[in-house]
Amino acid sequence: MFVAMNRFFIKPGHEETFLEIWRNRDSHLNEVPGFKQFNMLQGPTTEEHTLFVSHSYWESREAFEAWTHSEAFRKAHAGAGGSREIYLGPPKFEGFDIKL
Repeated sequence: MFVAMNRFFIKPGHEETFLEIWRNRDSHLNEVPGFKQFNMLQGPTTEEHTLFVSHSYWESREAFEAWTHSEAFRKAHAGAGGSREIYLGPPKFEGFDIKL
């Protein structure tokens, strides 16, 4: 099992806009072999940002990497450039192999 995480740093006051983008996004994940589950987590808010972390669970690292080269990935990220003003930089990716 593999977990792919992206950390998003969102300008304070734009949390609901960020969540609406994700609620209305057609991720195409359910059509991807090896995809298991997706969660969006909201973390702490500071004066500088609110932290959100996406978690997607995959059967394997290979399944995740195959998705990143797929048409479904391109479709899911087609509108990713919109609402840039709410982000404090690009998301920070982290990937983990589940061992226990």
